[in-house]
Amino acid sequence: MKTTAPDTMNQLAAVEPSAVYKKLGVDQAGLTTAAAAKRQQKYGKNLIEKSAKEPLIKTFLSNFTSVMAILLWVGGLIAIIAHMLELGIAIWLVNVINGVFSFWQEFQAGKATEALSQMLPAHARVLRDGKQSEILAEDLVPGDTIYVEEGDNISADARLIQTTNMKVDQSTLTGESAAVSKRAASVSKLNVGHAELSNMIFAGTSVSSGSATAVVLSTGMKSDFGKIARLTQSVGNVESPLEKELDRLTRQISLIAISLGVFFFIAAVFFVHYPWAQAFIFALGMIVAFIPEGLLPTVTLSLAMAVNRMAKKHALVKQLSSVETLGETSVICSDKTGTLTQNQMTVSHLWLPKEELEVTGLGYAPKGKIISKSDAQFDVTKDPDAQQLLRGAALASNARVVPPSPKNDNYIVLGDPTEACLTVVAEKAGLDLTMEAKKTPRIKELPFDSVRKRMTTIHSNGAQNLTYTKGAPNEVVALCKKMQVNGKVVPLTAEDRERIMQANDNYAKEGLRVLAIAYSDLPADQDLDAATIETVEKDLTFVGLTVMLDPPRPEVKAAVEECHRANIQIIMVTGDYGLTAKSIAQKIGIVQGDDVRVVTGQELKTMTDQELKAALSGQIIFARMAPEQKFRVVSMLQTMQKIVAVTGDGVNDAPALKKADIGIAMGVTGTDVAKEAADMILTDDNFASIVRAIEEGRTVFNNIKKFLLYILNSNMPEATPSAVFLFSRGAIPLPLTVMQILSVDLGTDMLPALGLGTEQAEAGIMDQPPRSQNEKLLNKGIIFKAFFWYGLVAAIISFGAYLYVNFAYGYGLTNLATHGVVYQEATTMTLAAIVFCQIAAAINCRTINESVFKVGIFSNHRVLFGIVFEIVLLACLIYVPFLQGVFNTAPLQLHEWVFLVIIPIPLILIEEIRKWVVRRRKARA
Repeated sequence: MKTTAPDTMNQLAAVEPSAVYKKLGVDQAGLTTAAAAKRQQKYGKNLIEKSAKEPLIKTFLSNFTSVMAILLWVGGLIAIIAHMLELGIAIWLVNVINGVFSFWQEFQAGKATEALSQMLPAHARVLRDGKQSEILAEDLVPGDTIYVEEGDNISADARLIQTTNMKVDQSTLTGESAAVSKRAASVSKLNVGHAELSNMIFAGTSVSSGSATAVVLSTGMKSDFGKIARLTQSVGNVESPLEKELDRLTRQISLIAISLGVFFFIAAVFFVHYPWAQAFIFALGMIVAFIPEGLLPTVTLSLAMAVNRMAKKHALVKQLSSVETLGETSVICSDKTGTLTQNQMTVSHLWLPKEELEVTGLGYAPKGKIISKSDAQFDVTKDPDAQQLLRGAALASNARVVPPSPKNDNYIVLGDPTEACLTVVAEKAGLDLTMEAKKTPRIKELPFDSVRKRMTTIHSNGAQNLTYTKGAPNEVVALCKKMQVNGKVVPLTAEDRERIMQANDNYAKEGLRVLAIAYSDLPADQDLDAATIETVEKDLTFVGLTVMLDPPRPEVKAAVEECHRANIQIIMVTGDYGLTAKSIAQKIGIVQGDDVRVVTGQELKTMTDQELKAALSGQIIFARMAPEQKFRVVSMLQTMQKIVAVTGDGVNDAPALKKADIGIAMGVTGTDVAKEAADMILTDDNFASIVRAIEEGRTVFNNIKKFLLYILNSNMPEATPSAVFLFSRGAIPLPLTVMQILSVDLGTDMLPALGLGTEQAEAGIMDQPPRSQNEKLLNKGIIFKAFFWYGLVAAIISFGAYLYVNFAYGYGLTNLATHGVVYQEATTMTLAAIVFCQIAAAINCRTINESVFKVGIFSNHRVLFGIVFEIVLLACLIYVPFLQGVFNTAPLQLHEWVFLVIIPIPLILIEEIRKWVVRRRKARA
């Protein structure tokens, strides 16, 4: 079989569904595993090729052509021309190290993002070896039989064989947003484009409603979507708000640095009467000292590392920019089922008009009994009402439970867990579902939708057709006129309706989920092609209620408490019954007390925006909500200046997920469309994972501030010696040479800074309210701490170290050493003092208010490695003869090393006292 050309596809559209398999030369039982493997060798993987990235060499070279980089190239050249070869090479070396560092950070961040994309594989349901199974979409081959349903992304071009109320969103191909109806029947009008063929579905599109079976025709780049992709692919990166702020911050600091450089240049020439070339190099050293090299790529890598940490905690963030938004989240609109609950649906009770039955056994294993509370001799296999209830519930379900196998120790649910538990309880009752499906095969389905909250299946039943309807009790009972009792059909009275709804309410108050089952008979000659919801779902016979237990996740209560401490509001938005939602919300602590408003979807329709805004300011639960109504709730919260995270799993959740500041899709039960619309995917569908992700978002922002504080605080001790030299008009010799300033930038800043970007969450981070959207990275607090606390203290200590050497050799304040070994030793001591002050700063910056001893002074290995690297580099500069000549250094005496080693101790202890005072004040407040 060849991958179909355009004319072949049109020809296949004219063939009746029953003849498609023969025309394609494949078996109706699906391909065998061996045949699929051969076809994959022939046609390749079902992948859309990515457009070529920017060549690595071009990306590498771009790090050496920024404005600052060009300035350094020019500065190095001037130094060489001025016969300062070592200085020129050192300036160029700063450029090279900064460029390589930036490239490596960007490369690592890119690798982390690519690894993340591999964690989000697309899947497809296929018929292989005569059995339904789930495979990676990339493994689809021409000839595969596939199954698609509402919310699925379609992974290949395929010919429809069977459809049920099928509508497809083809906007990716046609640009038309309206869903297009699809059917399996052959078409006669063939002189049209592929997208207009009503019995074809295409890769890159998605199922808006209904379900279908189809045979794959084309995959990968040979699909229609692949052909378009080949023509239109382009690579474009959109900067996040954080990246824009960092870029702006770098420009601001660079402007300040250049301004200072110009000032020092003018002062050196006209105040100290330095030669022009020497003054320029001197000023350039000052500029380099103030530039935060590697800020943006280091932060990008920090974000990527945070994303990887989140992935290990079951939260896959699709874009780095989403991490920053998580830290600002102030409201979480969460589903109930599966997110707050375990989604381990188990039928616990069956309610019949004549009695209540209890079901034993938990989970998806068909082990358990059905017991009558009133009849010890009850035999479910002989009770016509129980049999009809269980048969209807199972036959009106699309889910399937795969038993354990050598490859998997657990039961696997294919489809909706709610439907899966209905098939399990039927098996507990001894029903052979395979035989039941053969006796009453399904002919048609009227799929579930969030408006009518029910679904109906139509089955052939000998001389007549039979329908089963399952859904929300109030919706189903409203359509019933009769009920079955002891195998007989009797009228459904008003008292009966009240009794059914009372039973439903009683179960709901216990946090249980309830579905009603009903049936009807249809004449065998009724035109099923013309069958609609209006013609089928009427005059039903009520059978009973299935009652399901889905307990809250054990870890959710603690996560909810954490959100309350963090001033994050949680709003439950569910399609479930109001009393059930309220019961679960109270059990896990989302709402407290009786002052809780439950708003249904119907009520929301009648509420004005002002009424909704007022309701959102208190404790509220949204129940029986259509997914599209989430959009209005999210929009209103955003007008109230809230940063909103929203969970969703269905195709209709997509607008709300896109509208939200953080859209969160369910990885287990979520549809492809929901996952595509979301910013984050939960691989365990667990609410607690959202809270952990928010904690990571807050941590990343704090770490960026720590990083910024660290790299800025060294500017003051680097600049102070030059200022002292200038303002003394040269009376005080330069305590730190330009080469020594460059040496700080060559190695002492980068590695500890990177380590700070990987700090774990600080204790109490979730006891604070969300940060303001207007909070800037470089605020007054950081400026004060960097320049007038850490920086000023380091400047005083380093200048004191310079004087200490002079005084030790008998020099006074008015006659300091200007040259020779003593001068070299004094400047070396200044450099070393700055490095040891930076060691203290690296340790102090690890926490904002928490004691560094509590988090573990040796717990961050990257920071420790950076400190060790600083000390080793400093020793090389001091004791390697070649480097001594280049950086104008001299060996230090033992007592000077003792002086240096002592420096970090008081700095760390003083900062610990400050942090203790802050913690005490907060505790009192």
